[in-house]
Amino acid sequence: MGVPAEHISSRIFIVRGQRIMLDADLAGLYGVSTGALIQAVKRNLGRFPPDFMFQLTEQELRDLRSQSVISKPRLGRGGRRSPPYAFSEQGVAMLSSVLRSERAIAVNIAIMRAFVRLRELAPADAELKRQLDDLERRVGGHDQAIQSIVRAIRDLAAPVPSRKRRIGFV
Repeated sequence: MGVPAEHISSRIFIVRGQRIMLDADLAGLYGVSTGALIQAVKRNLGRFPPDFMFQLTEQELRDLRSQSVISKPRLGRGGRRSPPYAFSEQGVAMLSSVLRSERAIAVNIAIMRAFVRLRELAPADAELKRQLDDLERRVGGHDQAIQSIVRAIRDLAAPVPSRKRRIGFV
């Protein structure tokens, strides 16, 4: 069962300072309903401490919706009655002990690899940010210098008011 890494990586978000996956995305990957996933978790609640799984607050839910990460329920189409659950990397790993199908094992391996890949990319992102900040610091002061050069060129190119000497007798 091959799940594309990009498919998984695009479903990993940062909430409360940690990388998480939402219950509905995990259920889709595992091939079960969101209700079945949550029911399995609730039957094994002792395996999911708050740093493994937590329920989003209304504000966190609004923030994710504003980023177009999750869609809003439409009128007359049902939808969730409560905010989704978020699973950290450890929570996703723990799901493999709760969902014991072959597909769950394969999906869990792919998800763990996606989390590792994102962790490996973090230092590269930090280095890129540092370089951009450095470039911005170096170039930031150039704006005024360029403006003064342009002003000087305009002054030089401006027509000089001519003082005509009168020819003849005054």
